[in-house]
Amino acid sequence: MSANTPGVPASARDQYPHSPLGEGTDDGVPTGRDVEWEPLLDYRRHGVSETTIHGAVAWASGGKVVHSFGGNVLCYGRSMMKPVMMKVFTDELKDCTWDQKAISVASHNGAPEHLAAAQSLLPEAEWGLMQTPLDVPLVQFGRQVRRPRRWYHCCSGEHAGILKGCRGKGWSRVGYMMPSHPFFDAYLAEIRRTLGEDWRPLRVARDGCGLPTVSNTVTELAHIMAGLAEQRDEDWIWEAMTREPDLIGGFNRLDSTILKACEGKVLAKEGADGLLGLAIVHPDYPDGLGVCIKIAHGWNAQASWYIARAVLGVLGFELRNPYPLHRQKAFLVPGVVPPDRLELLEQIPTWDSWDPNTEIYDHDPRWEGP
Repeated sequence: MSANTPGVPASARDQYPHSPLGEGTDDGVPTGRDVEWEPLLDYRRHGVSETTIHGAVAWASGGKVVHSFGGNVLCYGRSMMKPVMMKVFTDELKDCTWDQKAISVASHNGAPEHLAAAQSLLPEAEWGLMQTPLDVPLVQFGRQVRRPRRWYHCCSGEHAGILKGCRGKGWSRVGYMMPSHPFFDAYLAEIRRTLGEDWRPLRVARDGCGLPTVSNTVTELAHIMAGLAEQRDEDWIWEAMTREPDLIGGFNRLDSTILKACEGKVLAKEGADGLLGLAIVHPDYPDGLGVCIKIAHGWNAQASWYIARAVLGVLGFELRNPYPLHRQKAFLVPGVVPPDRLELLEQIPTWDSWDPNTEIYDHDPRWEGP
């Protein structure tokens, strides 16, 4: 018997989709099938495209869309929104160490330094209040032998920061992950600072860590990132992330690498599923520049890395290439940057001098063309 079986109460039927084909979705909420995704880059082996990465990119500044490619896709902000979420508690956490501030906006790997910073936000007697799911380190070397713990979860620093902030505001820590909690209303108020008082999320869902996440379009997310750049001197968020980049993600994580490479001029934050947000200080955009990259099929740090290198490269920032593909080469689609920066894009190779075309045989006369 399934939830769709006749005779099952409607309350139970509503807990499941009505069709494995995704039919009958609510009006006004486009699915991935409705979105006209654009190719952002492709991986080729000896000139033949083997993998094509689709997605959407949006640039925004001063309340205006600078560039949009791949459609104004509706998605969830997920962990990309942590710098905005923690603006609710900037006063309550202002006396924390830089490590503690940085870990509160992090999606960390679960390394020892990440756990130490997260745990230091709360007295040990209050550790039991933190309700992240049990998890293992996101990235570690060697064989995985650790037992799942809440502190290993990539959002443990954020949850600890929220609990500390709630105590400072005099809010109950019980139910801090529910949308009925005062924290959630305060978070929405922070979003409305950028998107306007009339903005309302089309959907609110439970994120992987249990906190509520709200739906935004890719252009809305770009506006929000531009707001972070414009408001960078209002609180400690920007400085904490650029001071302690390795706590934001960790070893070889894209956002940590960008934070280090751009020397305080770019705030970068990854988010599931397939999101990268960039808040950029640049003389061409005095009101701050926000860029949002959304990968259609979900989290793909290597694909996001190539696109981020292109975006930052045409703005004068140098980000290294990711580790090379295995006997393939990556090629960018021009639409990832505004048309007036295409000439600069053509000067940013997606390979390195030590990364030859190893997929090509040196010589085989049977395959020579006319």
